[in-house]
Amino acid sequence: MSDTRPAIETLISEEDIAGRVAGLADEIAESADKNFLIVVILKGSFVFAADLIRALERVGVEPQVDFMTLSSYGTGTESSGSVALVRDISEDVAGRDVLVVDDILESGRTLAYACDLMRARGASKVRTCLLLDKTGKRSVPIEADYCGFEIGDRFVVGYGLDYAHHYRGLPYIAVVQR
Repeated sequence: MSDTRPAIETLISEEDIAGRVAGLADEIAESADKNFLIVVILKGSFVFAADLIRALERVGVEPQVDFMTLSSYGTGTESSGSVALVRDISEDVAGRDVLVVDDILESGRTLAYACDLMRARGASKVRTCLLLDKTGKRSVPIEADYCGFEIGDRFVVGYGLDYAHHYRGLPYIAVVQR
C-alpha cells in the first residue's frame, strides 16, 4: 500500500511551540478570573489545549474545561464558509469569564461563531486564545486576544491539525507542500 499523503516541511519546531505555550499561560494568568472556563474547540486544538491547560496549572491557574466541536472544513483544505455545531458544551457560561481556545484563526467564522454563542448564553467576558493566526484571511472582523504564532497564508498540519485525518500526531507544525 503506497503513501499518497502530500510532502510536508517543518515550520515551527516542537521546542518553539513549548516555549510559546508557556508564554501564553503566563499572559493568560496575568488577567485570569479565578472561576473562568476554557472552551476548547475540537478537533484540531486538542493537543494545543492540553499543553496550554497544563502550562496554566504550572503557573497556578486552575480553570474548568469544556469542549465544543464546530466544523467548517470537512476533509478539504479550504473553509466551506459555514459553521456547524457538531457537539455543544455542557457547562453553564452565564456570568462567567470564558476563554475560547482554538487551533487556527483564518476566516474568523468559527471563532466568531463560538464567541457569539458564549455571549448569547450570558458569559460576562469572552476572550480567545489561538495557536496560529493566518493574518490577512479574515471574512469576519475578529482578532485573537492571545496568539501563539502568525503563519501567513500556509496550509499547515501537525500538533493536532490534520489534512484529511493525517498528520495530527506530529509534535511540530509543518507546511503541506502543494
